[in-house]
Amino acid sequence: MTTERASAPVTVSQLLDDTARRLNARGISEPFSEAREMVSALYDVPRFWPLMNGGVEVDAAMLARAYAAVAKRLQGAPLAYAVGRASFRHLVLDVDERVLIPRPETEHLVELVLDAMSGTPGGVAVDVGTGSGAIAIALAAEGNFERVYGTDISLGALAVAARNVELAARLRAPVELLHGSLLGPVAGMRARVVVSNPPYIALGEAQALPASVRDWEPAVALYSGADGMTATSRLVREAAAVLEPGGLLALEVDVRRASIAAELVSRERRFDSVRVELDLTGRERFVLARRQERDGA
Repeated sequence: MTTERASAPVTVSQLLDDTARRLNARGISEPFSEAREMVSALYDVPRFWPLMNGGVEVDAAMLARAYAAVAKRLQGAPLAYAVGRASFRHLVLDVDERVLIPRPETEHLVELVLDAMSGTPGGVAVDVGTGSGAIAIALAAEGNFERVYGTDISLGALAVAARNVELAARLRAPVELLHGSLLGPVAGMRARVVVSNPPYIALGEAQALPASVRDWEPAVALYSGADGMTATSRLVREAAAVLEPGGLLALEVDVRRASIAAELVSRERRFDSVRVELDLTGRERFVLARRQERDGA
């Protein structure tokens, strides 16, 4: 996208071609496909729209956004951060470097919670470490809860989540965002569901992460002590105190540590019916458990 071109009318087709050319020059794989993803995300339209509307002129504001998105992508930013948008189930969320990019695995975590609670409407759901608000908003939109809370230790993340709550349409339950560590902000409440995608990367594993994750996504949402289990261990103890009898604990975990996480939950005697669920690629990714109707001995 040259200065000369920016001064003359630019069509969607030209924007696609120019974006793909610049991505290709940096060695980004499938540059035209990614260019189409970027343009459709910026316009908030389906992926086929740019190809079907190539003659549409790009206005100055959109062109400026496209310039900024391409420049950020060429700096190494993940595509979602470059365009400031990410899809999650039926939602399109605002995202930036203050929050993790929502992933398909976490969409499946929401599905597991909705399936488990489908026959028992009402009650409170708490999304711990809400980040962009993806889980909390999805549960409020698709579930049958009275109220959904999202907690996060990061004020920046809560600002992003608040924007996404504001943009969300047709929520069945109100979403309230609370600042604090893990379940601290809801201590004293009783919840029917505690769900979380907590940080679970060990500090020593940072260099093994893709640069797009290590260099861009927020460390507070990635790393959890020397063994990757610090946040999960504390969360399990806190959830046992917050969940009502029969309440559900649902965690996304590191596939390398799913058995360790399940054992950790099993050792907390206030939980039973502990099980490990697979993600869509067949890997052990989720740990679910029920709060006992009575405390164990």
